Amino acid sequence: MHEQPSDNPDQITDGVDTPTGQVWSEEVRGTPIPDLGWTQRYDVAKELGDCYASVGDHASAGRCYDRAAVLGPDEPGPYVGMGVIALQESRVEDAEMAFRVACRLDGRCSAGYCGLAMVAEQRGDWNRAFDLYLQSLESNVDNLTALLGLFQVSCRMGSFEKVIQYLELYLDMHPADGSVMFCLATLHWRQGQPRRARALLQDVLLLEPGHEDAAQLLEEIEHKAAQAVG
Repeated sequence: MHEQPSDNPDQITDGVDTPTGQVWSEEVRGTPIPDLGWTQRYDVAKELGDCYASVGDHASAGRCYDRAAVLGPDEPGPYVGMGVIALQESRVEDAEMAFRVACRLDGRCSAGYCGLAMVAEQRGDWNRAFDLYLQSLESNVDNLTALLGLFQVSCRMGSFEKVIQYLELYLDMHPADGSVMFCLATLHWRQGQPRRARALLQDVLLLEPGHEDAAQLLEEIEHKAAQAVG
């Protein structure tokens, strides 16, 4: 977990770059309320942390998340951000601790439970990962990271009923998502439902003609069907 920053804006703003890579000017650095006000507002500090994290500047992202945690002590978001950074840096225990704090602050924090599921998956605890991905989706059925994580774990465990339900719910909201459509087609094929799988794969290829995995699976299904007829 990152060291909590000082409440002194002189210390907080010093040396922090903007998301575009521009260093704060001497006029802005150390002022009581900087031009962007990021040391005074939770939402700005959190969003700035997300921007830094998205470009791989973990040190700056961590400072922003630390400040956001001070400004919004009851908000889970900064701890989710800290957990994601820790996972990317292979600090699994730190990641678990951060995600646990997020879930404690918000008992329905979908991102927090998804993070804990990813920790469990890294440790090879498939049953726990499965349960945590489900808990994440129960809080937010639109969480694509949790949905794809559940799909991967389900394939390892050979348990498909729950993930099919959530894949179908997601497609109801996002009917043109080819990646989720392909996942659902794969599961239908594994469950011995080639007609459903074929229809979904044909839809995938209409949306994404260059989807090689879909083309290969469709060819396999049609080959099996031809053998059965022959």
